[in-house]
Amino acid sequence: MAAQGMPDLSNAIVAQDEMGRPFIIVRDQGKKQRKHGIEATKSHILAARSVASIVKTSLGPRGLDKILISQDGDITITNDGATILTQMDLDNQIAKLLVELSRSQDDEIGDGTTGVVVLASALLDQALELIEKGIHPIKIANGFDEACKIAIDQLDKVADVVPIEDESYLLKAAKTSLGSKIVSKSHDHFSQMAVDAVMAVADLERKDVDFELIKIEKKVGGSIEDSLLIKGVLLDKDFSHPQMPKQVKDCKIAILTCPFEPPKPKTKHKLDISTVEEFKLLQEYETKKFQEMIDLVKQSEANVVACQWGFDDEANHLLLSNGLNAIRWIGGSELELLAIATNGRIVPRFEDLSPEKLGSAGIVRELEFGTTRDRMLVIEDCSNSKAVTCFIRGSNEMITAEGVRALHDSLCVVRNLIRDNRVVYGGGAAELTCSLAVSEAADKQKGIDQYAFRAFASALDTIPMTLAENSGLDPIETLSHLKSKQVNENSSRLGVDCLGKGTNDMKELFVIDPYIGKRQQLLLATQLTRMILKINDVIISGKDEY
Repeated sequence: MAAQGMPDLSNAIVAQDEMGRPFIIVRDQGKKQRKHGIEATKSHILAARSVASIVKTSLGPRGLDKILISQDGDITITNDGATILTQMDLDNQIAKLLVELSRSQDDEIGDGTTGVVVLASALLDQALELIEKGIHPIKIANGFDEACKIAIDQLDKVADVVPIEDESYLLKAAKTSLGSKIVSKSHDHFSQMAVDAVMAVADLERKDVDFELIKIEKKVGGSIEDSLLIKGVLLDKDFSHPQMPKQVKDCKIAILTCPFEPPKPKTKHKLDISTVEEFKLLQEYETKKFQEMIDLVKQSEANVVACQWGFDDEANHLLLSNGLNAIRWIGGSELELLAIATNGRIVPRFEDLSPEKLGSAGIVRELEFGTTRDRMLVIEDCSNSKAVTCFIRGSNEMITAEGVRALHDSLCVVRNLIRDNRVVYGGGAAELTCSLAVSEAADKQKGIDQYAFRAFASALDTIPMTLAENSGLDPIETLSHLKSKQVNENSSRLGVDCLGKGTNDMKELFVIDPYIGKRQQLLLATQLTRMILKINDVIISGKDEY
């Protein structure tokens, strides 16, 4: 009889049955998996390829949208790379790295999330070919790093500086980022909104934009064209009493974080009332306290009260009879934004109220929507004009949500141009010119780096090829035609004519991308490729089974 392999007794557990007889439980290590060497690298690259193939088709103005259904049945329709990847449920660790890659591009730049994943996957695909030729992964990674430096130097050379004072350039950049989104049919309107919002809050001396001051609100109903920019604050609330006037002019706003209620001890307490007189005394005390609060507000000359907490009907009635408009249950962040916009102070106690702590605004009015009796408050002509609200409308929840994402991307593009006003040309033109520069440098390299450089150049070509493919053009023909044209005319502005306008000159078509966004894409994709190429062993600890 063949000797059976002894089980691994190092992790064995001795147990006793109900009769007290001992027996040994051996843990099974059969679930433990290990991949090693080239095999591991190949599986990583295939995982990255499958993730990129999902977002590849949503690149460019003719890119298609994806519908994502969560476990709860929530539906998201989008073609924003970062949103698609974060909402996908991925098990593979390398695929999760690509999700983080698009998220870091989104956090840093705000746009170009699809492109960075497509580029990283293309670099890994090219690396796989070289690995199969027997080239060491670290040598490939080092070559890619050097090639990336040359590509960024080329971007530096071809970048054009645009004057920020000329809003037409900012509008064109915002339009480029909106080209691939659902809202592209009204991109003129949206790009104008984005530029106006950023310019309202931008600090041009410091070249900085504070996104805290730009609030984006959405409301289902109406069409996308009904979206508007409000120079002030929009609150999803209405006045606390239906009989209060719907519009107040020359407002002095008391911003309170204390409730309109009689004071209570902070600790647990109990109040015993045994006679009618005691109950009447309590009622009188409450009424007196309410009146004191109202008097303190009146003394400070406020005519609108914004309160973080609620108040009961008695306080509400007293506010109305004293001619004070009130808003209740305002969230903390909205209250802060209101204070910033109106230059008011947030007051924690009624006794601290004084005229100089009030916020001021030209007009507070209620907006009504359709027949649903939904109301919102608009606070306009604020004393600090640096707070704005973008109000997005749409026929359903998915369109308004995608409108918010699209507007966020274009706001980021305009902000990036204010931070660094250099632009490169879109439509794959920037990638092509970098690819040509890297190919040229490849012949000057000694040894194996030549292969890595050529592979890097081929990976850069993937972006214009994908754009051409998504636009229904022949990718290889388009790419070879553009490459020869760029070399012969010595022009870095020629890209893929995705929308069939009849010219490849991206400057004429006004397809521009911020330089820092493109630079970040190259750097992040190369760093991730290096990281994945360095991994040669995967050990998955299985779940222990007895």
